Amino acid sequence: MNNIEKLHKKWLSVQPLKPELQRRMDQQFMFDFNYNSNHLEGNTLTYGQTKLLLLFGDTTGNASMQDYEEMKAHNVGLEMMKVEAQDKNRPLSESFIRNLNRTILVNDFYKLSRDGEYRYKIHTGIYKTRPNSVITPTGEMFDYASPEETPALMSDLVTWYNSVETGSAPSLHPIELATLFHYRYIRIHPFEDGNGRIARLMMNYIFLRHNYPMIVVRTDDRKNYLETLHQCDLLSGKMPYDGAHSTPEQTKPLINYIENIVETKLTALLQLINGEIDELIETKDDSKTGSQKSGQKSGQKRWSEILDLIKENPAISRKELSEKLNINPSAIQKHIQKLKKEGFIERIGGDRGGYWKITN
Repeated sequence: MNNIEKLHKKWLSVQPLKPELQRRMDQQFMFDFNYNSNHLEGNTLTYGQTKLLLLFGDTTGNASMQDYEEMKAHNVGLEMMKVEAQDKNRPLSESFIRNLNRTILVNDFYKLSRDGEYRYKIHTGIYKTRPNSVITPTGEMFDYASPEETPALMSDLVTWYNSVETGSAPSLHPIELATLFHYRYIRIHPFEDGNGRIARLMMNYIFLRHNYPMIVVRTDDRKNYLETLHQCDLLSGKMPYDGAHSTPEQTKPLINYIENIVETKLTALLQLINGEIDELIETKDDSKTGSQKSGQKSGQKRWSEILDLIKENPAISRKELSEKLNINPSAIQKHIQKLKKEGFIERIGGDRGGYWKITN
């Protein structure tokens, strides 16, 4: 934790960032967080489809319309969470969490039972009315809080969090607080759907309130993430009440896991600001985009700027792109070739009289 504290102090010392850099970072996080948090829960959009959707509202891919709608709604929830977190005088409320669930799930919908024998209705924004559970890596059934227990446990969770923030309960390091809230919430699983996404949104809510950068739990690390949660389950016990009141000691595996993500994120952010890396992408995509690991030097820098300029002026030339972005013409050509290869754009017509088309 000492190294994280040093990195965090350096991070605070460079605030506020230049507006253009902040805009780029916010946009990249929007892509990475929305894609990964939804993909962890089974959303089928590729990283490229996610970027096109969030940049241009493009829904022409082969994913289901529900996946597109949920991805858009999750981004609305992210922005709503950020606004709420910035009001540090407003205590956390259950109504905000319920509204967040209602926002990311869009509307009530029907879901197929685990055995596939019947469909049941998911009510958004209200606590569950039916039990929910998960099958552990060892094949056991693990139950979350019952519908009858849920209201009291959620009240306890929110009251405890607010008491820590106001100083009437023992203080915790922000990483411990965010992680403990995440785990306690998961053990309650208060809604019939959207619980994992809400848990990760609320973890970042706490990071923002304590001036830490938001983080991404990567979908390609899903196995480790779930195994870490399972280790905490073993330490805190199978009873939902115990899990919903777990201690930092019982959630130490998850705290260590989140600490590593935070340390990696702070390190990469400082490298980005110092010009040691060109771009910070927190997604390893398994489909079209070839996105690179966090902190890696990227050959895809400024893709979003190029796409923005093409959207504004489809007839823009390579020379004009080079001048507007202050990038060497040969570098622009490489980006164009990569964007075409990855299916983001295509050229209609020749260099004279032709235009760019944003594709799927």
